Amino acid sequence: MRMLHTMLRVGDLDRSIDFYTRVLGMKLLRRKDYPDGKFTLAFVGYGDEDDHTVLELTWNWGVDRYELGTGFGHVAIEVDDAYQACDAVTALGGRVTRPAGPMKHGGTVIAFVEDPDGYKIEFIQKGTRGA
Repeated sequence: MRMLHTMLRVGDLDRSIDFYTRVLGMKLLRRKDYPDGKFTLAFVGYGDEDDHTVLELTWNWGVDRYELGTGFGHVAIEVDDAYQACDAVTALGGRVTRPAGPMKHGGTVIAFVEDPDGYKIEFIQKGTRGA
């Protein structure tokens, strides 16, 4: 068994694809409209779905906003340098909600950014996990 993807419902698919590809550097792997179901799916990630876990962005036609609720936490991405990753996100118009730095009760260097729909993405600096 292996993890395939995490699905996020988004209010503006093109805006979300732009964020995940342009700001976070993922690739659009595939996109398909389902007219009978009135929804579109787009899959983004850092590598081919055969070898990597990816994000499924689901846009239900006519829905432009979702309540995020309290059950979902965040998506985590390993980065070489969390400080530089935050600078890059900011330079590209993204929103950093927790600047890079060590965890309060540990040495792991983390940061949080937010996608256009308000989903949190955690950056974890490579080599610092569990520190």
